[in-house]
Amino acid sequence: MITVDLPDKPPIDWDDWRAPLRQYTEATGLVTSVYDATGVRRIGPLTGSRMSTFLAEQSTLWAEDGPGTALERSLARDVCQQGTPAASEFSEGFCVRALPLLLHGNVYGVLVFGWRFADFSSPLACERIGRQIGVSGHLLWSEVRLDAPVSAQRMATYETLLLTLSSTLDRQRETIDDLTRVNRTRELFLATVSHEMRTPLSALSMRIELMLRTIPDLPEKAVSGLESMRVHVRQEAGMVDDLIDAARTLTGQMSIVRKPIVLGQVLREAIATVEPHAHAKQILMQVTPADYGADIRFEADGQRLQQVCWNLLFNAVKFTPVGGVIRIGIRRSGGWVEIDIADSGQGIEADDLPHVFGAFKLQQHDNATGLGLGLYIARRIVELHEGTLSVSSEGRGRGATFAIRLPVEGAAPVAPEDAAGG
Repeated sequence: MITVDLPDKPPIDWDDWRAPLRQYTEATGLVTSVYDATGVRRIGPLTGSRMSTFLAEQSTLWAEDGPGTALERSLARDVCQQGTPAASEFSEGFCVRALPLLLHGNVYGVLVFGWRFADFSSPLACERIGRQIGVSGHLLWSEVRLDAPVSAQRMATYETLLLTLSSTLDRQRETIDDLTRVNRTRELFLATVSHEMRTPLSALSMRIELMLRTIPDLPEKAVSGLESMRVHVRQEAGMVDDLIDAARTLTGQMSIVRKPIVLGQVLREAIATVEPHAHAKQILMQVTPADYGADIRFEADGQRLQQVCWNLLFNAVKFTPVGGVIRIGIRRSGGWVEIDIADSGQGIEADDLPHVFGAFKLQQHDNATGLGLGLYIARRIVELHEGTLSVSSEGRGRGATFAIRLPVEGAAPVAPEDAAGG
């Protein structure tokens, strides 16, 4: 059984809160801050009125060791411990409230907001407050008297609005957190599958080859059985590779590494891989031009393009009857190179053509092996090269043509000796 350790939760990105909280602050005129679960202020204080801006710039209210900061931290601590909203009052009428930020039911931070008078203040009250925060009471009164108080009812409305905002953002954060965890778990799973399934298949393949080569005078039935096992092991290994490639394709993780390649070399190696299967069915493979496009060189992932060509050729052999023909045509057209692989096989019905490149799509005739992922992966590889892969067929029994179109703008021909050297 394959087991995968779940990755740790990703760290909180507090900057996600900055823009929406700034908009909320400017709309309501309140002062807002965000604290993490350890009591560290991550954002704020954000000010939304002339009075709060004056306090932030001229007083010690929200300094690191200021009385306002101490009150906010006390509220944040209470919210973290209880998991519920809390409220308090600073000096004479400054209303302050706090709401928990929740991720999967756990408090990861606290929103502190308010710092507005619930009623009209007075010069004497401003003098007393000013002495606590190191600012002139007269100057404070000049700002306070121009700042409309926020009633308890309006503060409750503002709290509901902020609660809705925080709930929405927290749900989004939960979704992103879940997706991140799923993605990281999938990566670990794919790595584990790659090791846990490929390794025994490789060992089994080596043992079969060793038995066939080193044990003399094996009974004919034993040799036949071992050769059959060898074929099945290779098929299983291919399906594991297809599953991993398909998973990377579905999640956008498949990538290519561009290097200078000679198209003729890529095609020769792909065709050489398929030729034994074609010969076994007496299928003629015709390549035009005869040099396989040896004068075409461009930047591409040669191994991945070989995978595409091999897949298309293998399918052509699979669906072409004994004695059939497969034609491979290569031509340069402006800034593009076009590779057509046409077979004289079973063909594709018109209704099936739009679905040929779908994941897990199997031909309904003569296709007892595979997962139906090869064409899906092949198209994605071509698209990563900024090219196209298309298919055409005149119908059942009329064969099919797969057309690869790749950009080679600026590609220069290579000398024959370079092409031969690969």
